[in-house]
Amino acid sequence: MTIQIGISACVIGEKVRYDGGHKNSAFCSDILRNFVSYVPVCPELAIGMGTPRPAIRLMKTDVGDIRLVNNKDSSIDFTDKMLAFTEAKLPSLHQLSGYIVCAKSPSCGMERVRLVNEKGELQGKIATGLFTRQLMQTYPWLPVEEDGRLLDEELKENFITRVYAIHAWQQQMKDGFSIGKLVAFHSQFKFLIMAHHPTAYRELGRLVANAKLFAPEELAMRYLLDFSRALKQQATRKQQANVLMHLQGFFKQMLSADAKQELLQLIHQYRVGHAPLLAPLTLLKHHLRQHPQAYVAAQRYLQPFPAELGLRA
Repeated sequence: MTIQIGISACVIGEKVRYDGGHKNSAFCSDILRNFVSYVPVCPELAIGMGTPRPAIRLMKTDVGDIRLVNNKDSSIDFTDKMLAFTEAKLPSLHQLSGYIVCAKSPSCGMERVRLVNEKGELQGKIATGLFTRQLMQTYPWLPVEEDGRLLDEELKENFITRVYAIHAWQQQMKDGFSIGKLVAFHSQFKFLIMAHHPTAYRELGRLVANAKLFAPEELAMRYLLDFSRALKQQATRKQQANVLMHLQGFFKQMLSADAKQELLQLIHQYRVGHAPLLAPLTLLKHHLRQHPQAYVAAQRYLQPFPAELGLRA
Protein backbone atom coordinates (compact mmCIF):
# COMPACT_ATOMS: atom_id res chain seq x y z
CA MET A 1 0.00 0.00 0.00
CA THR A 2 1.40 3.40 -1.01
CA ILE A 3 2.07 5.84 1.82
CA GLN A 4 -0.38 8.73 1.64
CA ILE A 5 0.58 12.16 2.95
CA GLY A 6 -1.72 15.14 3.19
CA ILE A 7 -0.14 18.36 2.00
CA SER A 8 -1.01 22.03 1.60
CA ALA A 9 -1.58 22.36 -2.15
CA CYS A 10 0.67 25.43 -2.45
CA VAL A 11 3.64 23.42 -1.11
CA ILE A 12 3.69 21.22 -4.22
CA GLY A 13 3.48 24.16 -6.59
CA GLU A 14 -0.26 24.71 -7.03
CA LYS A 15 -0.99 28.42 -7.48
CA VAL A 16 -3.61 28.71 -4.77
CA ARG A 17 -2.13 31.26 -2.39
CA TYR A 18 -3.82 34.57 -1.63
CA ASP A 19 -1.44 36.36 -4.03
CA GLY A 20 -1.96 33.85 -6.83
CA GLY A 21 1.40 32.23 -6.20
CA HIS A 22 2.68 29.05 -4.55
CA LYS A 23 5.30 27.95 -1.98
CA ASN A 24 6.74 24.99 -3.84
CA SER A 25 9.05 22.80 -1.74
CA ALA A 26 11.83 21.21 -3.77
CA PHE A 27 12.07 18.32 -1.30
CA CYS A 28 8.33 17.61 -1.50
CA SER A 29 7.99 18.10 -5.25
CA ASP A 30 11.23 16.58 -6.50
CA ILE A 31 12.22 13.93 -3.96
CA LEU A 32 9.55 12.82 -1.51
CA ARG A 33 6.82 12.49 -4.14
CA ASN A 34 8.75 9.55 -5.62
CA PHE A 35 8.04 7.58 -2.44
CA VAL A 36 4.56 8.70 -1.39
CA SER A 37 1.17 9.66 -2.76
CA TYR A 38 -0.01 13.18 -1.93
CA VAL A 39 -3.49 14.27 -0.92
CA PRO A 40 -3.33 18.04 -1.63
CA VAL A 41 -5.70 20.35 0.23
CA CYS A 42 -6.17 24.12 0.17
CA PRO A 43 -8.77 24.92 2.85
CA GLU A 44 -9.12 28.54 1.76
CA LEU A 45 -9.86 27.63 -1.84
CA ALA A 46 -12.19 24.89 -0.62
CA ILE A 47 -14.45 27.36 1.22
CA GLY A 48 -14.89 29.49 -1.85
CA MET A 49 -12.11 32.04 -1.48
CA GLY A 50 -10.73 32.70 -4.94
CA THR A 51 -7.16 33.31 -5.98
CA PRO A 52 -5.81 35.91 -5.81
CA ARG A 53 -7.80 37.04 -2.76
CA PRO A 54 -7.57 39.42 0.18
CA ALA A 55 -5.24 38.27 2.94
CA ILE A 56 -6.68 36.80 6.15
CA ARG A 57 -5.49 36.62 9.73
CA LEU A 58 -6.31 35.08 13.09
CA MET A 59 -7.95 37.38 15.62
CA LYS A 60 -8.57 36.75 19.30
CA THR A 61 -11.81 38.34 20.43
CA ASP A 62 -12.39 39.99 23.80
CA VAL A 63 -14.22 36.85 24.98
CA GLY A 64 -11.29 34.62 24.02
CA ASP A 65 -12.48 33.11 20.73
CA ILE A 66 -10.05 32.87 17.83
CA ARG A 67 -11.59 33.94 14.55
CA LEU A 68 -10.38 33.73 10.94
CA VAL A 69 -11.05 37.14 9.43
CA ASN A 70 -10.22 39.45 6.55
CA ASN A 71 -6.91 41.16 7.20
CA LYS A 72 -8.31 44.67 6.68
CA ASP A 73 -11.94 44.21 7.70
CA SER A 74 -12.51 41.89 10.64
CA SER A 75 -16.26 41.97 10.10
CA ILE A 76 -15.65 39.65 7.15
CA ASP A 77 -15.40 36.40 9.07
CA PHE A 78 -14.53 32.99 7.56
CA THR A 79 -14.42 30.99 10.80
CA ASP A 80 -17.72 29.14 10.51
CA LYS A 81 -17.12 28.21 6.87
CA MET A 82 -13.63 26.94 7.67
CA LEU A 83 -14.79 24.89 10.65
CA ALA A 84 -17.66 23.41 8.62
CA PHE A 85 -15.28 22.44 5.81
CA THR A 86 -12.80 20.96 8.28
CA GLU A 87 -15.48 18.90 10.02
CA ALA A 88 -16.61 17.50 6.68
CA LYS A 89 -13.09 16.94 5.32
CA LEU A 90 -11.22 15.35 8.23
CA PRO A 91 -13.02 11.97 8.24
CA SER A 92 -11.79 11.37 4.69
CA LEU A 93 -8.16 11.77 5.82
CA HIS A 94 -8.07 8.87 8.27
CA GLN A 95 -5.77 6.83 6.00
CA LEU A 96 -2.98 9.44 5.97
CA SER A 97 0.41 8.60 7.46
CA GLY A 98 1.56 12.22 7.69
CA TYR A 99 0.74 15.80 6.77
CA ILE A 100 2.88 18.69 5.50
CA VAL A 101 1.40 22.15 6.03
CA CYS A 102 2.26 25.66 4.88
CA ALA A 103 4.13 27.63 7.54
CA LYS A 104 2.65 30.85 8.98
CA SER A 105 -0.70 30.34 7.23
CA PRO A 106 -3.78 31.41 9.26
CA SER A 107 -5.52 28.28 7.98
CA CYS A 108 -2.64 25.78 7.72
CA GLY A 109 0.26 26.92 9.91
CA MET A 110 1.38 24.39 12.54
CA GLU A 111 2.88 26.90 14.98
CA ARG A 112 4.00 30.53 15.36
CA VAL A 113 1.11 31.94 13.34
CA ARG A 114 0.48 35.65 13.97
CA LEU A 115 -2.42 36.43 16.30
CA VAL A 116 -3.93 39.88 16.73
CA ASN A 117 -6.59 41.29 19.05
CA GLU A 118 -9.76 43.09 17.98
CA LYS A 119 -7.81 46.35 17.69
CA GLY A 120 -5.41 44.73 15.25
CA GLU A 121 -2.57 44.71 17.76
CA LEU A 122 -0.14 41.80 17.47
CA GLN A 123 -0.40 39.43 20.41
CA GLY A 124 2.51 37.33 19.24
CA LYS A 125 3.34 34.49 16.88
CA ILE A 126 1.54 32.05 19.13
CA ALA A 127 -1.33 30.55 17.14
CA THR A 128 -2.01 27.49 14.99
CA GLY A 129 -3.86 27.69 11.68
CA LEU A 130 -7.55 26.88 12.04
CA PHE A 131 -7.55 23.84 9.74
CA THR A 132 -4.33 22.41 11.15
CA ARG A 133 -5.49 22.90 14.73
CA GLN A 134 -8.55 20.75 14.05
CA LEU A 135 -6.46 18.22 12.11
CA MET A 136 -4.07 17.72 15.02
CA GLN A 137 -6.89 17.49 17.54
CA THR A 138 -8.68 14.86 15.46
CA TYR A 139 -5.55 12.81 14.70
CA PRO A 140 -3.14 13.50 17.60
CA TRP A 141 -0.88 10.60 16.54
CA LEU A 142 -0.44 11.91 12.97
CA PRO A 143 3.02 13.28 12.07
CA VAL A 144 2.51 16.91 11.06
CA GLU A 145 5.30 19.19 9.86
CA GLU A 146 5.69 22.56 8.15
CA ASP A 147 7.32 23.06 4.77
CA GLY A 148 9.92 25.49 6.11
CA ARG A 149 11.01 23.21 8.95
CA LEU A 150 11.76 20.47 6.41
CA LEU A 151 14.77 22.54 5.36
CA ASP A 152 16.34 21.43 8.64
CA GLU A 153 17.95 18.03 8.00
CA GLU A 154 17.31 16.69 11.52
CA LEU A 155 13.65 17.78 11.53
CA LYS A 156 13.22 16.32 8.03
CA GLU A 157 14.66 12.97 9.06
CA ASN A 158 12.53 12.91 12.21
CA PHE A 159 9.34 13.62 10.26
CA ILE A 160 10.04 10.99 7.60
CA THR A 161 10.93 8.45 10.30
CA ARG A 162 7.56 9.08 11.95
CA VAL A 163 5.67 8.87 8.67
CA TYR A 164 7.13 5.45 7.85
CA ALA A 165 6.58 4.25 11.43
CA ILE A 166 2.91 5.28 11.43
CA HIS A 167 2.45 3.67 8.01
CA ALA A 168 3.92 0.45 9.40
CA TRP A 169 1.41 0.59 12.27
CA GLN A 170 -1.46 1.13 9.82
CA GLN A 171 -0.32 -1.80 7.72
CA GLN A 172 0.09 -4.04 10.76
CA MET A 173 -3.39 -3.21 12.06
CA LYS A 174 -5.30 -2.86 8.79
CA ASP A 175 -7.30 -6.05 9.36
CA GLY A 176 -7.92 -5.31 13.02
CA PHE A 177 -5.97 -4.90 16.23
CA SER A 178 -4.74 -7.80 18.35
CA ILE A 179 -2.24 -8.19 21.17
CA GLY A 180 -0.20 -10.53 18.97
CA LYS A 181 0.12 -7.84 16.30
CA LEU A 182 1.05 -5.28 18.94
CA VAL A 183 3.80 -7.50 20.32
CA ALA A 184 5.17 -8.11 16.80
CA PHE A 185 5.09 -4.38 15.99
CA HIS A 186 6.75 -3.33 19.24
CA SER A 187 9.45 -5.96 18.79
CA GLN A 188 10.45 -4.40 15.45
CA PHE A 189 10.48 -0.83 16.76
CA LYS A 190 12.10 -1.29 20.18
CA PHE A 191 15.49 0.12 19.25
CA LEU A 192 14.05 3.00 17.25
CA ILE A 193 11.96 4.00 20.27
CA MET A 194 15.03 3.66 22.51
CA ALA A 195 16.99 6.02 20.26
CA HIS A 196 14.33 8.71 20.43
CA HIS A 197 12.98 8.43 23.96
CA PRO A 198 14.57 5.96 26.44
CA THR A 199 11.89 6.63 29.06
CA ALA A 200 9.09 5.91 26.60
CA TYR A 201 10.96 2.76 25.58
CA ARG A 202 10.60 1.44 29.12
CA GLU A 203 7.02 2.66 29.51
CA LEU A 204 5.85 1.16 26.23
CA GLY A 205 7.56 -2.09 27.12
CA ARG A 206 5.57 -2.24 30.36
CA LEU A 207 2.37 -1.37 28.48
CA VAL A 208 2.88 -4.25 26.04
CA ALA A 209 3.79 -6.62 28.89
CA ASN A 210 0.52 -5.72 30.65
CA ALA A 211 -1.56 -5.66 27.45
CA LYS A 212 -4.20 -8.05 28.78
CA LEU A 213 -5.17 -5.55 31.48
CA PHE A 214 -6.66 -3.17 28.90
CA ALA A 215 -9.61 -3.21 26.55
CA PRO A 216 -8.26 -3.66 22.97
CA GLU A 217 -9.42 -0.25 21.70
CA GLU A 218 -7.97 1.57 24.72
CA LEU A 219 -4.71 -0.36 24.45
CA ALA A 220 -4.31 0.37 20.74
CA MET A 221 -4.92 4.11 21.12
CA ARG A 222 -2.76 4.43 24.21
CA TYR A 223 0.15 2.66 22.53
CA LEU A 224 -0.22 4.62 19.28
CA LEU A 225 -0.30 7.99 21.05
CA ASP A 226 2.68 7.23 23.28
CA PHE A 227 4.59 5.71 20.35
CA SER A 228 4.04 8.75 18.13
CA ARG A 229 5.00 11.16 20.93
CA ALA A 230 8.16 9.18 21.62
CA LEU A 231 9.35 9.30 18.02
CA LYS A 232 8.63 13.04 17.84
CA GLN A 233 11.53 13.57 20.23
CA GLN A 234 14.82 14.13 18.45
CA ALA A 235 17.26 11.24 18.79
CA THR A 236 20.52 12.54 20.32
CA ARG A 237 23.98 11.26 19.49
CA LYS A 238 24.27 9.84 23.00
CA GLN A 239 20.99 7.92 22.63
CA GLN A 240 21.86 6.72 19.14
CA ALA A 241 25.26 5.52 20.36
CA ASN A 242 23.58 3.68 23.22
CA VAL A 243 21.39 1.81 20.71
CA LEU A 244 24.41 1.03 18.54
CA MET A 245 26.15 -0.43 21.58
CA HIS A 246 23.13 -2.62 22.30
CA LEU A 247 23.14 -3.86 18.71
CA GLN A 248 26.86 -4.60 18.64
CA GLY A 249 26.30 -6.77 21.68
CA PHE A 250 24.51 -9.30 19.50
CA PHE A 251 27.76 -9.88 17.59
CA LYS A 252 30.40 -9.77 20.33
CA GLN A 253 30.72 -13.57 20.46
CA MET A 254 31.08 -13.81 16.68
CA LEU A 255 33.54 -11.07 15.81
CA SER A 256 37.29 -11.12 16.05
CA ALA A 257 38.98 -8.76 18.50
CA ASP A 258 40.00 -6.46 15.65
CA ALA A 259 36.47 -6.41 14.18
CA LYS A 260 34.95 -5.61 17.58
CA GLN A 261 37.47 -2.81 18.15
CA GLU A 262 36.76 -1.34 14.71
CA LEU A 263 33.02 -1.24 15.38
CA LEU A 264 33.43 0.20 18.88
CA GLN A 265 35.76 2.87 17.53
CA LEU A 266 33.26 3.89 14.85
CA ILE A 267 30.47 4.10 17.43
CA HIS A 268 32.68 6.32 19.61
CA GLN A 269 33.57 8.51 16.63
CA TYR A 270 29.89 8.95 15.92
CA ARG A 271 29.11 9.73 19.57
CA VAL A 272 31.66 12.58 19.68
CA GLY A 273 30.60 13.98 16.30
CA HIS A 274 33.54 12.81 14.18
CA ALA A 275 31.54 10.40 11.99
CA PRO A 276 27.99 10.27 10.57
CA LEU A 277 25.48 7.75 11.87
CA LEU A 278 25.71 5.97 8.53
CA ALA A 279 29.28 4.85 9.29
CA PRO A 280 28.64 2.53 12.27
CA LEU A 281 25.28 1.52 10.82
CA THR A 282 26.89 0.37 7.58
CA LEU A 283 29.43 -1.70 9.48
CA LEU A 284 26.71 -3.21 11.67
CA LYS A 285 24.75 -4.22 8.59
CA HIS A 286 27.89 -5.78 7.13
CA HIS A 287 28.31 -7.93 10.24
CA LEU A 288 24.62 -8.78 10.13
CA ARG A 289 25.02 -10.14 6.60
CA GLN A 290 28.02 -12.18 7.71
CA HIS A 291 26.32 -13.40 10.90
CA PRO A 292 22.52 -13.41 10.37
CA GLN A 293 20.42 -12.57 13.42
CA ALA A 294 16.68 -12.66 12.71
CA TYR A 295 15.78 -10.41 15.65
CA VAL A 296 18.33 -7.76 14.72
CA ALA A 297 17.49 -7.95 11.02
CA ALA A 298 13.84 -7.19 11.85
CA GLN A 299 14.70 -3.95 13.67
CA ARG A 300 13.29 -0.89 11.88
CA TYR A 301 16.05 1.17 13.48
CA LEU A 302 18.48 -0.16 10.89
CA GLN A 303 16.37 1.16 7.99
CA PRO A 304 13.47 3.36 9.15
CA PHE A 305 12.93 4.73 5.61
CA PRO A 306 14.29 4.06 2.10
CA ALA A 307 18.03 4.66 1.85
CA GLU A 308 17.39 6.46 -1.46
CA LEU A 309 16.01 9.43 0.48
CA GLY A 310 19.57 10.06 1.64
CA LEU A 311 18.52 11.34 5.05
CA ARG A 312 21.17 9.63 7.17
CA ALA A 313 24.08 10.74 5.01
